[in-house]
Formats: sequence, structure tokens, C-alpha cells
Amino acid sequence: MDPKARDLSLPVDVVRAVAMILVLLLHAANEPRVIVNIMSQEEIVRWWTSNVYTTLAEPCVPLFIILAGALLLQPSKADEPLRVFFKKRWRRIGLPSLFWGTAYFAWRFFVNGEALTASSILQGILTGPYVHFWFLYLIVGLYLITPLLRIMVTHATWSTLRYFLLIWFVGTAVVPLLTLFGSYVLNPDVFIWTGWLGYFILGAYLVKVRWRSSILYLILVSGFLWTAIGTYLVVGIIGERFSQFFYQSFSFSAIMASVALFQLLWAVSPERIASRFPRGNALIHQISQNTLPIYLFHVMVMETLRKGYLGFTLSLTTLNPIVEIPLITFVTLFICLGIIIPLKKVPYLRRLIG
Repeated sequence: MDPKARDLSLPVDVVRAVAMILVLLLHAANEPRVIVNIMSQEEIVRWWTSNVYTTLAEPCVPLFIILAGALLLQPSKADEPLRVFFKKRWRRIGLPSLFWGTAYFAWRFFVNGEALTASSILQGILTGPYVHFWFLYLIVGLYLITPLLRIMVTHATWSTLRYFLLIWFVGTAVVPLLTLFGSYVLNPDVFIWTGWLGYFILGAYLVKVRWRSSILYLILVSGFLWTAIGTYLVVGIIGERFSQFFYQSFSFSAIMASVALFQLLWAVSPERIASRFPRGNALIHQISQNTLPIYLFHVMVMETLRKGYLGFTLSLTTLNPIVEIPLITFVTLFICLGIIIPLKKVPYLRRLIG
């Protein structure tokens, strides 16, 4: 695998749209439900269905972070003044975070019936007013160190970048495997660079390299199979407490699938999509341009559908999960687009919504 100088013409719309749909699929597949001790045949089908859909959706957040690294860590941007960089970032997520954060505090109070206190509001501001806001805090953290990483990536050799990514992969994905084979734990101080930072820098690396499609498909399928079958095995052999092990974005199987999927999407020709599927291309563009408000709004929509606030219910308790999970995924998507797109045409709301 040799680095190749390529024009940075990544089909951003395709990557963002796929990542956003996978987020919806992931949350549709993980509907909260009562855990039973003895599983009926119906529960087994539901578990396997959720397992498969969750496996397919797992690359969603890694795709977003890899794409962010690909776009923000370009050497051509290394000299961008800090003031300009952070002003752009504030325009991107600052006001939408305030707007949607306020909306979710109101949702908790008026819809969920939660008694908000000064303490709970303060804690919500510090950690996120709703469960999915963790992603915004992750993005802020990556923004804070982007100016430093730009300098590092710009001046690093390819061998240095590969060394960093190797250390990251071992510390992030390989070392945790020890927990599956007993009570052995390596001192975490050995591997300091772990977590999302590796995906971020991986984006800057992946846009300069290319594997053959056949190899990428093999890696993608292998990653999915490892996640789905590995989850079944660890739950059956070790116990339910390890059910999330391979679902984590930092498992080696998730990293494999995320890297392969990103590279396959990177190779998609936007011109070919536009010429062959003009309507599909328009939809992809709309999803891409509205990923932030869709991400922030979709939890309200899903909870509305599952709890029957519209007079009907879409949930795992009312439909076959094989049908329900993709159905609620795309119903949520089109409801979000149907509300967000018109609202963004209203003066002043566009910047608030995102």
C-alpha cells in the first residue's frame, strides 16, 4: 500500500449521508426494552435482528470522525489563524448546540415529565442535556486540538503516521482483548494515544492511500462478521456484561469495518451518482447538508414514534423487528427532513437549527 497524491475530491455528501443513516439505524436497532432471563423464540429473533442491524450501523460515528480528520487536517490548512478556525467552528455548532440544548431541556420537562432543578440543568450543560449530545462534546474536544494536530500531520513523515496509527490500534483495539481472557489488565499508562484521536488522524492518512476494492470488501465483511458472531459468542460464553464489547467503536472489528467502508465511499464517483440517480443524488445532498440538525432532532422523532404521540406506534413491540428497524430509520429520516428543510428557509432560524 503506497501513498498516492490525490486531489481531495472526497464525495463528502455520500460519506455524511451514509453515516447519518447508519446513526438512525443504530438507534432504531437499540430500542430500550425489558431484559428477560429466559428468552422465548420471539426474543431470540429480536436479539439476532438487533445484533445484525447494530453491527451494520456501528461504523456511523467513526465515519464522521474519519471524515472530519480528512477535511480539517489537510496540510493546506495548517497556517489558518486560530481566530479564523474557531470562528468557523462556532458558526457551525455553537448556536445549534444552544438552540437544541434548550429544546431538549424543554423536552425533558414538558414531554418526559422530569422535574428539572438547578443542579440537573448545570449537569446537563456540562455533560449534555440528552443522551446523544455526547457527540457534540467529542467534536468540541477534537476542534480544540485540531490546530496542534494540523502542524503534526503536516510535518510528519508517512512512516511516522503509520507508527502512530499502529500504536493507536494496539492500545485501542488489541490490548482490551485481554479482558476477554481473564482478569488480566495492562497498565493503561503504556498507551496514552487511544480513543477517537486515532480515527481523526486516520482520516488524514486514508485520503492519501488506496487499497483494491476486493480487499476492502473482504475487510468490511470480515469486520461485520467478527462483530455479529463475536457478540453472540461472548454473550453466550462470558455473559451479558460483555454484550457491548464488539459493538464499541474501538473494537478491532469496528475499526476494520469503518476503515474499509470509508475507503469504499471515498472511491464513489459523485458525477456517476448525479448522472444515473439524479433524485437519489438530491436526497444524498439534502441529508449531507442537514446532518447536524437531523442528528440533534432525530431522538425526539424516534421517541414520538415509539411512544405513540402521533396516534400510532412504531416499536419492536408492535412490528416484526426485521421490518420495524429499517422502517423507523427511514420514517425518522423523512420526518426530520420534512420539518428541518422548511424551517431553515425562515430567516434567522437557519443558523439556529444548524
